[in-house]
Amino acid sequence: MKPGAEIMESLAEVDKYNETQLKLYKDIVSLFSCEKVTFNDLQMKPYRTDDFTTKLFYETSRFSAFNFQWVIKARINNDQKNPALTTDRTLSYQLVLKSKFTTPISLSFIVLKGPYGEMKINPYIYTHDFVQDNVETTYNDLPIINSVECNKLLAGRTINLRLIMVMMN
Repeated sequence: MKPGAEIMESLAEVDKYNETQLKLYKDIVSLFSCEKVTFNDLQMKPYRTDDFTTKLFYETSRFSAFNFQWVIKARINNDQKNPALTTDRTLSYQLVLKSKFTTPISLSFIVLKGPYGEMKINPYIYTHDFVQDNVETTYNDLPIINSVECNKLLAGRTINLRLIMVMMN
């Protein structure tokens, strides 16, 4: 049997978590009310660098959105030297604009499970302003629910995902 104060603390934590989830979903729904919204179902394929010590990374083929060409690049454990020596793995990704453009582009984007994917993910909205000298986002965490799910993704041939992009005014 637990004291009432301990139970109230646990309930307060549950309420706080539920509030953050509700805010996230409200933010996602408000993004869908924007004028320019697109989504792409993508596959990230594994590649290796030509370095002396090769590194594994993932990349999509070029895809089109808002009349521009884009690519997603992903890396394991933020390019840790030997990610194979740890069981606690994470993926981080960046969105890269490959087309020429003249005016700055303000973009919000979110990664979800693809229609043929098995990624278990907690969605998170990222934003970035693309300008002439900054055509790549920083590496953002791919919010996979845990390291076990990340290892399952890395064991497969490809990683299927859905990218939702919203151009802001």
